[in-house]
Amino acid sequence: QVQLVESGGGLVQSGGSLRLSCAASGTIFRLYTMGWYRQAPGKQRELVARITTSGSTNYADSAKGRFTISRDNAKNQVYLQMNDLKPEDTAVYYCNKNPPITYWGQGTQVTVSS
Repeated sequence: QVQLVESGGGLVQSGGSLRLSCAASGTIFRLYTMGWYRQAPGKQRELVARITTSGSTNYADSAKGRFTISRDNAKNQVYLQMNDLKPEDTAVYYCNKNPPITYWGQGTQVTVSS
């Protein structure tokens, strides 16, 4: 049974940084492309960044140049370093496979104040 546990969110001022972590279990983590997604109030969940099994990365336009996704296959973890945060980055952030499975973790709240 897959489990995804996100952590590292919080309240930060505009221009600040946060590093999100996701611990995955119940799956052969290293075999899958992983992604970070976010859902802001009243909006659909969107893909922010993805990382393939070989380490290639892709970012949403809103994240390019500010966010960095990485993974540690030995630890079954995926990370999202977020710099220069903006109020519009406020959302609940989730990790999942890419494309995602139907199961979602609880997410981690990121709130950026102006």
